[in-house]
Amino acid sequence: MDKGLSRRGLFGAGAAAAAILAGAPPAVAAAGGSGMLLRWWGNNGWEIRIGPKTVLIDPWLTRFKTGTYTPAGADPRTPLSVNRALIDGYLDRGFLRADHILVTHGHYDHLTDVPYLAERTGATVIGTETHLSLMAAMGAPEDQLAIATGGEDLTFDGYSIRVLRSLHSATGSRAQVAFPGTRPLSRRDRPRVISDLLEGGTLAYVVSGGGASVLDFGGSNYVESELAGLRPDVVLLPPGGAKVREYVPRLLRTLGGPRWVAATHWDDFDLPLGQAHDPNGGLETLRKAVAAASPGSEFVVLDHLGEFTP
Repeated sequence: MDKGLSRRGLFGAGAAAAAILAGAPPAVAAAGGSGMLLRWWGNNGWEIRIGPKTVLIDPWLTRFKTGTYTPAGADPRTPLSVNRALIDGYLDRGFLRADHILVTHGHYDHLTDVPYLAERTGATVIGTETHLSLMAAMGAPEDQLAIATGGEDLTFDGYSIRVLRSLHSATGSRAQVAFPGTRPLSRRDRPRVISDLLEGGTLAYVVSGGGASVLDFGGSNYVESELAGLRPDVVLLPPGGAKVREYVPRLLRTLGGPRWVAATHWDDFDLPLGQAHDPNGGLETLRKAVAAASPGSEFVVLDHLGEFTP
């Protein structure tokens, strides 16, 4: 049954981040017995460890201020920046690594740090033509970029990645996508401000290995036909979806009632990593929706850098 379960490290959110930089790993919230471990890096940033292998989804550690959760909304002229010292601190201590980096869409809160992380880790990066074009223009190593359109079912050493066509959140009275558009593959026209990072098509991913599977959505929407027959153990689900018909019940019904539903993309990402704050009450709304739609699913909430073993 849905217990409104909160799985948090024994450190607080800020303390967990500080502890990792100081050399102490956060406590692990064990739930199942698989060989997969999930760590939440805020927003839709996830680290999936399967044995010695690591897959990152939408890692964005820099988290500069944009005004996204203010009444005025995000300032499209906000300059892009990458906090290399912060990222290096995690990488150099061995608390962050990557074999693959998966990009759900091209917005600033998903893509900005990926080119530098790719350069530092040597990871293969998967995304659409637009995502790869943006990253190439931002200096990502082009030989590490792998294009996807949805439908790919890929196997690697100890894990697999299935790429699904998906949809971005649709908001406002007209159900519009923020910073829409695409761009052809090109290393020209380096993005400078957040409005330069276009949505560029949205993908969802299933990562499997270690006896478990996890499905991630980077936006509050999906293509139902892409999900038919999928039975992931964990679904990483954002709040929202107000303009999507039966957003939560239709999704969980299609997926057969997953064992765990973990909240993602719920925090105010204008705040630094280590300060997980729900700016609009989306967590409670999502918890209630999951409990009503899939009573057998456990609802999981992590602090920044909190860990979960399905």
